[in-house]
Amino acid sequence: MAKDFITGRKTSFGNKRSHALNSSRRSWKPNLQKVRILVDGKPKRVWVSARALKSGKVTRV
Repeated sequence: MAKDFITGRKTSFGNKRSHALNSSRRSWKPNLQKVRILVDGKPKRVWVSARALKSGKVTRV
């Protein structure tokens, strides 16, 4: 399972509830992109969420 290199976001789980309140398990996956960023001064390909990219927490190489 892929995980965001910067924020640590990964798949979260919960219940899907119908109108009759029947429940079944479902998952929410983050929008992960494989990008090249500088890690310890060297370019590295890592999984980063689109939310982290949009907010400017990461700069691409």
